[in-house]
Amino acid sequence: MALLAADIGNSHTVLGLVTDGRVVADWRVATDERRTSDEWAVLLRGLLGDDLDDVTGVAVCSTVPAVLHEWRDMLPQAFPDVPHLVVEPGVRTGIPVLMDNPREVGTDRIINALAAVHDYGGPAIVVDFGGTATTFDVVSGKGQYVGGAIAPGIEISLEALGRRGAQLRKVELLRPRSVIAKNTVEALQAGMVFGVASQVEGIVSRMIEELGVETQDVHVVATGYLAPLVLEECRSFTDHDPWLTLRGLELVFSRNR
Repeated sequence: MALLAADIGNSHTVLGLVTDGRVVADWRVATDERRTSDEWAVLLRGLLGDDLDDVTGVAVCSTVPAVLHEWRDMLPQAFPDVPHLVVEPGVRTGIPVLMDNPREVGTDRIINALAAVHDYGGPAIVVDFGGTATTFDVVSGKGQYVGGAIAPGIEISLEALGRRGAQLRKVELLRPRSVIAKNTVEALQAGMVFGVASQVEGIVSRMIEELGVETQDVHVVATGYLAPLVLEECRSFTDHDPWLTLRGLELVFSRNR
C-alpha cells in the first residue's frame, strides 16, 4: 500500500510511491501545460503498471495552475475510489508561515520546509535545484517558515545564454575539468556549475548570519533533480535529500486524512 505523491514543477513533474517515509518507486516526466487530463491518466497508468492497485491515496502540489486544473479533472476518473489531496492555501501543513502574504508562497516550498523540520529540526535551509528556479527556504529554530529567496534555475540560465549569445550554444550540464576553461563548452559549464555553487554558498552564508545562529547549528539540505551537479562543489550542505518534497507530501496527506 502506498501514497502516490506528485510534485508538479515548471519544468518537470516528479512522481513517487511513498510508504512510511520511503520512496519505493519514482519517475520524472516533462511538465507540459498542453497535456490533457486524459493524457495524464494514460501516462500515470503506464508508469504505475501493476502498482496501480497498491495506490491508497494521492497527494499533489503544483506551481503550474494549468496543469493542476487538469489533475483536478483527472484524479476522480483515474482514481475514483482513492482519497486525494491537493495541497493549496487552507490545507493543514502544521508549519506556521511568517510571510507578508502566506498564500503566495509556493506549496512545494512549504512542503520542503515541513519535511526538513520533521527530519532534521530547525533551524534549517532547504535549497531546491529545479530547472526553472533554484529556491532557498528558511526554517527557524521554532519550526516556522520565515522566508527565502528565488534565483534563476541552472537549465533556464544555460538556455538563455545559448539563445542570446551569438557565438554561444547549448551544452551538456556537466562538471568541467577546471574553473579556468580552455574551450567555450567548458567555459559555459564552469560558469554554470561553479557560479551556482558560489551563489549557493553566498546566499546560505547571508541567511545564517541573518538568522543570528551558529553555522554548525543549521542543517542545509540540498534537494531537486539538479542538486547532484553542484553537490560536491558546495561546502555549505550538510545533507542531500532527493525525495524531500515527496516525503513532505506524505506528511501533509497524513495530517489531512
